[in-house]
Formats: sequence, structure tokens, C-alpha cells
Amino acid sequence: MRFAGIDIGSRTIEIVVLENGRIIDSRQTDTGFDPISNAKGLLNGLKYDYIMATGYGRHLFELSFEAETVTEIKAFAVGSRFLFPEIRTILDIGGQDAKVIAVNEIGRIMKFEMNDRCAAGTGRFLEVMAHTLGFRIDEFGYEALKAEKELRINSMCTVFAESEVTSLLAKGENRRNIALGLHHSVVRRALSMLRRVGINSPLLFAGGLARNPCIIKLLQMSINEDLIIPEEPQMVGAIGAAIISCEKNLRKK
Repeated sequence: MRFAGIDIGSRTIEIVVLENGRIIDSRQTDTGFDPISNAKGLLNGLKYDYIMATGYGRHLFELSFEAETVTEIKAFAVGSRFLFPEIRTILDIGGQDAKVIAVNEIGRIMKFEMNDRCAAGTGRFLEVMAHTLGFRIDEFGYEALKAEKELRINSMCTVFAESEVTSLLAKGENRRNIALGLHHSVVRRALSMLRRVGINSPLLFAGGLARNPCIIKLLQMSINEDLIIPEEPQMVGAIGAAIISCEKNLRKK
């Protein structure tokens, strides 16, 4: 039997299909302004027996497809453990939210914290700042690593930070130095969440910002250890949803 998991996030949608405990298919697309239509397009031609949804758009998907749903916290915990059974802490920074999850040696969730009320400290924050500085988002992290020094950004509010960046540019400050300051501000926020939950090794880093080389380097320097980063860091939630669907439906038989 085939079990699918779909993660409908604020910026992207991911889907994974499992068969006999192996990932046999995975797809990704932008969420866009019509996530359900884009999800339908992603599912086109995909063969599965059961599907479970997670992410901020899971309830919309549930209504449209009569699918079961699972919280992002549980999906990410299960997906992370599937990929790396030794994981004890999970940090996910996505488009418009960030979460930290602590699990014990058998994968049980012990504590978690989630920021989904504000774009501060997320991919959307860096996307806005990259545009303000005239960088493409895919080059932003690389350009920040070329900075000579950090220009600290005091505000984490996207609107106020954008104003602060504009003011620094008007003063003739180097764009890369400002970029490094912005990356530091995201990492400081992530570290604050990590410390409140507790940093236990090994630590898995997932989500879209797990592709940003500057964020990775600053995090590793701050916690003084290497991060475990999946090959496809945005697929973790979808993997977890697929596994939970498999376990739940097999128990019914």
C-alpha cells in the first residue's frame, strides 16, 4: 500500500509517498494565492491509497479531499526521527513560522515552542530584506558571508527592520554588512527559542532556511556543533505525515 503525506506551508507545498517504508516519490510546488488548486496540481497522476495533511493549510485540504490531518509539531518530530533516529532536537524555520521540538530517546515529544504569529525570524523576513537590499533570495546567504563586519539590526519587526535597513543604505553602509546583520538577527531569535526548549544533541535543522549557508554557519558557531541537515530539508513534515498515515491505517486492519 502507498501512503502519502502533504505539507501545505505558507510558501511551498511538499508531498511524499511511502511504500514498504521507503520514499518512492516526492514533489514540491509554490503555495501561491490558491493553495488547494496548487495542491491538486501536485497530486495529479500521483498514486496512493491514503493521504494525511499537515501545515498551515491542512484544514483547507481536509475539507477539499476528506483527508486526515496531523499537527506540524507531530509531523516534524516523526519525519525527523524517520530520517535520523538519533535526533533529540529539531529546529524548523520556514516561510512564515519557526518551531523548536525536543524529543526523547524513543521519539516522544517532550517540549516545543512555535512562532507563527509574526514573520520575524522566518524566511519571509529575509525575503523582504533581500529585496530591500537588491539581492536575490537564493544568493542572499552567500552574499552575507562575504561581509567584512556585522551591522546589527535592532528591530525584528519586518516593517521596522525594513525602515532601519533603508536608513543604513541612505548612510552609505555596505549591503553585505547589512545582510550579515539581518542573518544574525534571525539566528538570535532561533537561539532564543532553542534555549527555552533546551538544546540537546544531535540537532536537526529543517525548513527553507536550512538551505541558507549563512544561517547554517552562524547557527553552528553559536551552538558550537555541527547541524544535521536532511538532503531535502523542506520535506520533513510531509515525510512525517506519510509515516503517521501509514501507522494509523495499518492499525485499523
